[in-house]
Amino acid sequence: MTDNLARQLAFLDEADRLKGILRATPVLAGARPENSAEHSWHVALYALVLADQAAPGVSIDRVIRMLLLHDLVEIDAGDMPIHLAHDQAAQAAREQAAATRLFGLLPPEQGAAFRALWDEFEAGETPDAIFARALDRVQPLGLNLASGGGSWIEYGVTFAQLESRVGQKVARGAPRLWDAMRERARAWFAARG
Repeated sequence: MTDNLARQLAFLDEADRLKGILRATPVLAGARPENSAEHSWHVALYALVLADQAAPGVSIDRVIRMLLLHDLVEIDAGDMPIHLAHDQAAQAAREQAAATRLFGLLPPEQGAAFRALWDEFEAGETPDAIFARALDRVQPLGLNLASGGGSWIEYGVTFAQLESRVGQKVARGAPRLWDAMRERARAWFAARG
């Protein structure tokens, strides 16, 4: 076996640990928590299905690659729910260290390319990253709606919090998608009083 293949297989073995990282968002209409690997797959599927919501010039192939890689750092850093108060700087430092370790498992050229995609997603400045981050925020919204509120109930989320923490990022990358999801969320919050 070549050194490159051994490194790639070691990375893939390590990536499988993402299946054990539980998120706050429920799946299957609230039957259990989603794991981070399921989230990565589902949000990549969002990119494929909702490609027509992207701005002109967005590369859906690059977006899908970003979304498949974006949460691998949770293997070391854990998932931090958006509606949970936490030390963002400390979490960012843990994620940076995790990215260095995990992408460092790969052959250098491949590891550098994957790390560059991860860094681009984290910076959220390119059209591809803006769209990817919008989808990353809208996917849990859909799961919470499907499960009758899911983690919104657990964290006491208000519609105003949802608009500021989720809506602004979704609207920046997929404005028509946010318009549709905002109406669904508004109806859910209105029905709860």
